[in-house]
Amino acid sequence: MADNQRPGEFELIGRYFAPIAGPGGLGLLDDAGLLRPGRGYEVVVTADALVAGVHFFPDDPPDAIGWKALAVNLSDLAAKGAKPEGFVLTLALPRGWTESWLASFAAGLARMAESGGCPLVGGDTVSTSGPLSLSITAFGTVPAGRMVRRAGAKPGDIVLVSGSIGDGALGLKVHGPDKPGWVARLGADERAFLADRYLHPQPRFILADALQRHASAAMDVSDGLVGDLAKLLAASGTGAEIDLDAVPLSGSARAALMADPALAELAWTGGDDYEILCTASEGEYSALIAAAAETMVPLVPIGRITAEAGVVTYREKGQPRSFAQGSFSHF
Repeated sequence: MADNQRPGEFELIGRYFAPIAGPGGLGLLDDAGLLRPGRGYEVVVTADALVAGVHFFPDDPPDAIGWKALAVNLSDLAAKGAKPEGFVLTLALPRGWTESWLASFAAGLARMAESGGCPLVGGDTVSTSGPLSLSITAFGTVPAGRMVRRAGAKPGDIVLVSGSIGDGALGLKVHGPDKPGWVARLGADERAFLADRYLHPQPRFILADALQRHASAAMDVSDGLVGDLAKLLAASGTGAEIDLDAVPLSGSARAALMADPALAELAWTGGDDYEILCTASEGEYSALIAAAAETMVPLVPIGRITAEAGVVTYREKGQPRSFAQGSFSHF
């Protein structure tokens, strides 16, 4: 479609984003949205920005970009034990955008919004001379005083992680343009699984209630298990002992590690997993595991919290293991 045939801002919003809006969005016709937390509830707020060439490849499928943009926010809400209530979107479209791209982006965004029960309630759409950029701020609710913070881990607590670790970082290598040699040694199904875990992360919002009831601390694994654990421990003023052999890996990740054993460090530090890292007391962790099992998203113990602040002992096959870099960092 030629530039002068593109829809204007209000037509664009009405065509692609108003269908994703919930009642609090007021039809996206007002200056702001409206959320009404129930009596005795508090609002949890999280935000993530994504920039083409930094957080995703510019030629990634637009539906996957829309899906992931909201998924990473819902992952943060899940880790806080919060129920999603709505989100706002700021979208900066570069020159040369097309309606077909925008329609696919909105479709992916809508699928995640429906899956997570998190409707659009407002935002802004602008043009930019730079790369495609977008930011989502998501809102959730928890009963007053029940948000699960990073700062709650206590010595003796059990450290647990959901799902499987490493798929996102390995999937980035499988999906990216410069594929390392080990990718060719994977089966087609294994490559497809890992790439999909990178493109379409699955936020564990189904675990929110279990975490709220049983976890002492939690956060999502977005920048790498090793680095994100360090953040949780810093907030809690504690240390940890971690058994790397207990960290859950998917069959596809194990196949990648068989093709190149050096990939283990990437799996533990690379990020893009959007799993839940949490702690629970000796008296609560069994109930937490059982509650998670009912959701069909397993939580697996991988270690224990210790009293020495900031000191983490990692062991692999019984031997100490250290890491040159714990996680992805923008700076």
